[in-house]
Amino acid sequence: MRVLAAGDHFVRNDLLAGALRREVTGGLAISELTLPWPVVPFGPVGEVDEASDVEDELIAALRGVEVCVTQMAPLTRRVLDACPDLRLFCVSRGGPVNANLEAATEAGVAVTFAPGRNAVATAEHTMALLLAATRRIPQTHGDLAGGVWRGDYYTYDRVGPELEGSTVGLVGYGAIGRRVARMVEGFGAEVLVYDPYVDVPGQVELDELLRRSRFVSLHARATPETTGMIGAEQLALMPRGSVLVNCARGALLDYDALCDALESGHLFGAGVDVFSEEPIPAGSRLLAAPNLVMTPHLAGASKETAMKAASIVAADVARYARGEPPAHCANPAVTLSARRPSGRA
Repeated sequence: MRVLAAGDHFVRNDLLAGALRREVTGGLAISELTLPWPVVPFGPVGEVDEASDVEDELIAALRGVEVCVTQMAPLTRRVLDACPDLRLFCVSRGGPVNANLEAATEAGVAVTFAPGRNAVATAEHTMALLLAATRRIPQTHGDLAGGVWRGDYYTYDRVGPELEGSTVGLVGYGAIGRRVARMVEGFGAEVLVYDPYVDVPGQVELDELLRRSRFVSLHARATPETTGMIGAEQLALMPRGSVLVNCARGALLDYDALCDALESGHLFGAGVDVFSEEPIPAGSRLLAAPNLVMTPHLAGASKETAMKAASIVAADVARYARGEPPAHCANPAVTLSARRPSGRA
């Protein structure tokens, strides 16, 4: 079986190839293509999102290849039409946003993904941003590094709240939200949850969660229903002096409204890892907003995330090699036992 490992500088080809050799028994011929992410940011490619712009290189590398394992390669209609031997496309991410699922299904190509690969890393990063914003860690470090001792940070009006005894509202309660819940409960906080897609005892409506929570953390997926779900009206419901964290998707949050809430002092602070436009454009209000802690979309970045990602996709390749259905298929209508017709244009 010919497999292309189209890794990058995070989920590297040596991790993918090593996982494949551990999981797959029998004949395995692995070729490699190294994509430029994250040195070169991802973006839209053809009709897909968040992919590396390597259509031509991918088409050349996929000649005669049956299986592709990757993180950022674009599975566009153009790639599918040019690669008639491709049968399985494994995306080592929580969702295959870089794959055209409709076109893949039409072409008889199964697309798999790697749910939960970064849940631990993202939950830990959420806590890091929450604590950093609440205790003003970046600002105080910057002042000290510049030789300035700011005693005024100790004044009552400038100190933040404690987690113990506070209420933390989680918008979204999947693998990441559940881990964050356990972490904040370990600090002695009460947890409220809003997630209409899961059955959680004691779940509350979004407005009630916002009114009652001193800390709010977003963990929902970006869908037409959740896009823009936290705007000026929702931020105004939060208690004055509260803290907001977003390590989920930039589309969930109105960032102009966030800047307004920070500048007015309605929010004590915020921690943000994802943005409506990435990289952040020069001149963005976010760059001057007070008590805003930002990281460049790396909440899920850990060595363990990369290793888990490689292992999850390799396990699905092994299932395919044994004639079994993949465990994490995004287009299960594809029947892998039926070979694709050869000679597709």
